[in-house]
Amino acid sequence: MTHRPHPAAVVATTHGPVRGEHQPYGTRFLGIPYAAPPVGALRFAEPRPPTPWVEPLDATAYGPTAQRRGFVEEPGIPEPSIPGDGILNLNVFTPAADASAALPVLVWIHGGGYVAGSAASPWYDGAAFCRDGVVLVSIGYRLGIEGFLHLDDAPDNRGVRDWIAALEWVRDNIAAFGGDPAKVTVAGQSAGGGAVQTLLAVPAARGLFRGALALSGAMMHPQDRWAGHAVADLFTRRTGVPATAAALRDRSDQELLALQDAVTAPGPDRADLPGLLLAPFADGDLLPRPALTELTDPTEHTELTEGGTAADVPLLLGFTRHEFHAAGGPELTDRVFRRPNLALAEALTARDCPVWLYEFHWPSPVPGAIEGLAFHCLDLPFAFDLLDAEGVTAAAGHAPPQALADAMHGAYTAFVRDLDPGEDWPRYTPERRAVRIWDAQPQVADDPLRELRADLSD
Repeated sequence: MTHRPHPAAVVATTHGPVRGEHQPYGTRFLGIPYAAPPVGALRFAEPRPPTPWVEPLDATAYGPTAQRRGFVEEPGIPEPSIPGDGILNLNVFTPAADASAALPVLVWIHGGGYVAGSAASPWYDGAAFCRDGVVLVSIGYRLGIEGFLHLDDAPDNRGVRDWIAALEWVRDNIAAFGGDPAKVTVAGQSAGGGAVQTLLAVPAARGLFRGALALSGAMMHPQDRWAGHAVADLFTRRTGVPATAAALRDRSDQELLALQDAVTAPGPDRADLPGLLLAPFADGDLLPRPALTELTDPTEHTELTEGGTAADVPLLLGFTRHEFHAAGGPELTDRVFRRPNLALAEALTARDCPVWLYEFHWPSPVPGAIEGLAFHCLDLPFAFDLLDAEGVTAAAGHAPPQALADAMHGAYTAFVRDLDPGEDWPRYTPERRAVRIWDAQPQVADDPLRELRADLSD
């Protein structure tokens, strides 16, 4: 017997109606276009509105992903690569597709080093957030060369422009799905966490969200204009292909991946360049200055501070204890994740900005290279309260502690709802430096990162 979604699953958007599918927790709408497919003349252009439609669009299956090739590290997040041109799409998980509901909204930006990742991962399902009264939106965006390589004849930071276009779609449409456009929190992990921190520093994104949640955020460093242009120069030297949209527009996906491999390969000619080559950088336009500078130095751009600055947005951030220990040792973990995020917390809290800091300690019991490590991404199934999702056993074993998932997911839900994770998690302040330690027995510790903090001045 063919299943037909109930008519109540049809919701009108500014571009046309969409038909979702009922779930035990509410309704999900998958693969909704928020911008036109970035193909042909639009491949390296600013995101443009999609062509409107009249008949209800089937939104019961995930749409195409920008990822054409996933990461190979195991265990890791299951991240499907779905073919198709319409990669600028998003997914809405809602407990009540009712314009009167006015529920808080979490907009999730996936990770993947800015070159991979997929919003279609089962680890990003919105069931638990919906259960707890939050609308979840997960978004896709352009990756790698298409999203972040400086091109002389195209706008910079195209992936960032995609994030903004998706947030504008949320502003204009989420009420019809039961969300409150005035109660949006933007969140992400790894590159997605770096996306959150970048958006805090982008003037064009101000007013599109009221809270920010950055898990294991990673950004290009240095992130200045020179770095972005130096990567483009490296691209041309290594490939012999001009860093222009005209030279790349008609290349196949596989050709672009080969060019991407060439520019990101190790070598002495990139020794002075950032570790993350294809990532947001300060182009002087969309992103005026490096994100950390923009957020922590209030001495410039005073014309942008009316009504509060992006740095005044409540921010919950943190990292896992061991991040990339298994792949690159403690120094990689500290250099890419722990030091920059702690430095951001220190700088913002010195300005009396609302900040909450955590460190995830629970170690994987899975035998092998990850045993005993609180490694990169291990915290995600706990944050989403999806311990029974595909791939979790390979990362967290057969009996990950549900109590830890209850505590973490509850705190993040409270933050989205109230801009505060709860009374048992105090703000990070210069006087106390309270850090929430996520372990089998969650606790708050005062200044547990003092040794790492001492390294910030080195």
